[in-house]
Amino acid sequence: MTENASQQPPAPTTELPTQYAPADVEGPLYERWVERGYFEADAKSDKPPYTVVIPPPNVTGSLHLGHAFEHTLIDALTRRKRMQGHETLWQPGMDHAGIATQNVVERELAKEGKSRHDLGREAFVERVWQWKAESGGQISGQMRRLGDGVAWSRERFTMDEGLSQAVQTIFKRLYDDELIYRAERIINWCPRCLTAISDIEVEYQDDDGELVSMRYGDGDDSIVVATTRAETMLGDTAVAVHPDDDRYRHLVGTLVKLPLTDRSIPVVADEHVDPEFGTGAVKVTPAHDPNDFEIGQRHGLPSLTIMDEHAVITAHGPFQGLDRLEARSAIVAALRAEGRIVAEKRPYVHSVGHCSRCKTTIEPRLSMQWWVKVGPLAKAAGDAVRDGRVTIHPQEMEKRYFDWVDNLHDWCISRQLWWGHRIPVWYGPDGEVVCVGPDEQPPSGEGWRQDTDVLDTWFSSGLWPFSTLGWPERTESLAKFYPNSVLVTGYDILFFWVARMMMFGLYAMDGTPPFHTIALHGMVRDQFGKKMSKSFGNAVNPLDWMDKYGSDALRFTLARGANPGVDVPIGEDWVQGSRNFANKLWNATRFALMNGATVEGPLPEPSAMSSTDRWILSRLNSVVAEVDAYYDDYQFAKLSDTLFHFAWDEVFDWYVELSKTVFQAGGEPAKVSQRVLGEVLDVTLKLLHPVVPFVTETLWTTLTGGESIVIADWPADGGFRDAAAEREISSLQSVITEVRRFRADQGLQPGQRVPARLTLDGTSLAPHETAIRQLLRLQPEGDSFTATATLPVAGAEVALDLSGTIDVAAERKRLAKDLAAAEKEKAQATAKLGNEAFLAKAPDQVVDKIRTRLAKAEEDITRIQSQLEKLPPA
Repeated sequence: MTENASQQPPAPTTELPTQYAPADVEGPLYERWVERGYFEADAKSDKPPYTVVIPPPNVTGSLHLGHAFEHTLIDALTRRKRMQGHETLWQPGMDHAGIATQNVVERELAKEGKSRHDLGREAFVERVWQWKAESGGQISGQMRRLGDGVAWSRERFTMDEGLSQAVQTIFKRLYDDELIYRAERIINWCPRCLTAISDIEVEYQDDDGELVSMRYGDGDDSIVVATTRAETMLGDTAVAVHPDDDRYRHLVGTLVKLPLTDRSIPVVADEHVDPEFGTGAVKVTPAHDPNDFEIGQRHGLPSLTIMDEHAVITAHGPFQGLDRLEARSAIVAALRAEGRIVAEKRPYVHSVGHCSRCKTTIEPRLSMQWWVKVGPLAKAAGDAVRDGRVTIHPQEMEKRYFDWVDNLHDWCISRQLWWGHRIPVWYGPDGEVVCVGPDEQPPSGEGWRQDTDVLDTWFSSGLWPFSTLGWPERTESLAKFYPNSVLVTGYDILFFWVARMMMFGLYAMDGTPPFHTIALHGMVRDQFGKKMSKSFGNAVNPLDWMDKYGSDALRFTLARGANPGVDVPIGEDWVQGSRNFANKLWNATRFALMNGATVEGPLPEPSAMSSTDRWILSRLNSVVAEVDAYYDDYQFAKLSDTLFHFAWDEVFDWYVELSKTVFQAGGEPAKVSQRVLGEVLDVTLKLLHPVVPFVTETLWTTLTGGESIVIADWPADGGFRDAAAEREISSLQSVITEVRRFRADQGLQPGQRVPARLTLDGTSLAPHETAIRQLLRLQPEGDSFTATATLPVAGAEVALDLSGTIDVAAERKRLAKDLAAAEKEKAQATAKLGNEAFLAKAPDQVVDKIRTRLAKAEEDITRIQSQLEKLPPA
């Protein structure tokens, strides 16, 4: 029950206002849907299940365009399946977002002049829960604005009691199966967040640094190494060269003096070293570089940690207490003073890892952490796709998936935070280590303590498809709704989230993958294809566009750009265009209601219908089939575009216009068309509903008197096709389009009436003469009729009397001037494209622009010559 659910929204009206006002409609409609339980899912139902989990947004987050895009696609899928008779569950919830949430609350404390250490762990965690209750989860209200049809009664949070039990359960099982272990390894360390972070939470960007070449040792026994992190030399325990590098063969096994210290370090041979890069010799700092750590392991080198968790130098000597960047400058200066700097290159642009949360430069650091042994889990995740149990869509994304899961390193799952799922391991006074399951009592007594670390947020969100359904209990919901039908998510978290869900789902659920299909979409970008960012000044708050144009307009724009796995450009003018489409739907339905459109009773027999009626019903059935096929292939852009053009171009611009003469004439044909128009709108609104739910609900309930389109039956392809009627109306459209184009070319006003003689005998167009004349503003030919222009089209002939309507001599003069300009443009473009010297120097975009100008000039010449030929003599 939502905050306003107790306030009964007004019942649907039986008449439509003259204009559509989304702000007046959307809120009350959504509350009615939720109150009536349309989005809830019953585990006891006999209906076939359809399950999708929401990619859980961070509790710290608010709705951004990426959310709006993804939620629109999921909502469209689930609304359609609900209409198709499936027991549909769209599972909502939020992620506790360990680092992000702890950072938010720590900033709040800082305003009070306090740190989390002033409060202590228990009080700090209580403070986070308080913040979550008061300020977290604003995204839930924004999801309602968008129209998300989620089962709110099932909303979960990754730190709630049930999910916490699931986390502890799977940790214990993995630990007992020796798939979780504790070891000292190199990790990505954030000196600002003071925690380890995983590889996938590191963002790489090109930074300006310096490359310093330093000479270790003296004389013939010296060796030069290069580094961008000179401060780490204090922790060097070797220099490595390639075994086959003749330059250094005599040094392998000897010791060189490490500058600025009283230590000597060995020269070792290791195949990891690239002899072609730099000097072919590398410094080895096992405690502060992952590759160096591996070299150190192979050669039994000591690992010297020379920085603390704040990235402050701890190594004894003159640099102790300096920040890493201060130490870098000081060490280079000291080496320069000793004459050991061989070369310096600055700026030296190189890729540097940054914390995705706070953007601080990451520091590789040797640390004791908890790890998941991913080898067998990742193999199972790869096999599930290879053997067809899980389908990745689009298929070309499979390679990226395999590249990741086939080369996964063990996953560091411990975080040095207070907010999160605390690792369920206790240490005893005599070195005992006990992992405790959810139903087990932790050891007690003097000297026992629990591990202080918490688990990586992705550990708990990796359980999302089954933990939200009650696992580890064998609940009715788990039996009904697992595995999920499809996972809809961005290709950018294929590695973060998808792979982890695959590994955990297959492990916990006895080899059953968490979903049948992974449907990957792209990223939302601005209208020029540029990434949206506050720093670029092109970030958009989707709520602003929803306020201005309505939620349906935003949703339809996003869906029309959603090609599988491809980024989505979006601009405000496109949202405005979608708003215009919603208005067109509104106005067309108002017209239909005012002209008696109805859904009452069966459709008339085809023999009782006009060819126009049969044409639109034939096209309607084809569109139903096309839309179903596109939905099944996750082609949201194509299905949306198909519906846009069918509704606007065929129903509104043609069928409605052609029906006007029928409705004006009245009688039995009008009754038939009223029923056909009602059917067409009924089906079209249902097809559009999953993408644009609010306006279609209002229009459909008004048109049909039904309870709600949300629970209406999804349209089926009735199989009716009438190729003859489609050809006939295609010919009619050709006639009307061609004459309209000619009128426009001659400068006639749209409402200006022109005498015309129609020769339609022997064609299928004869029954349409009244409609042709009305749509083209053609009045009957009089006694003084003179055919000054004749247009043969579609087997028919339209003769027009333009005398008195245009100045033929002036029109010929104008067209001749335009023709001369077009021919000059063609000549200039042709000359440039024929100039080899020009083509050799000109940029590709300039050449392409000239080719476009040439094509346009040739098109203009053909069009103008055609207009001149159709003009009567001057």
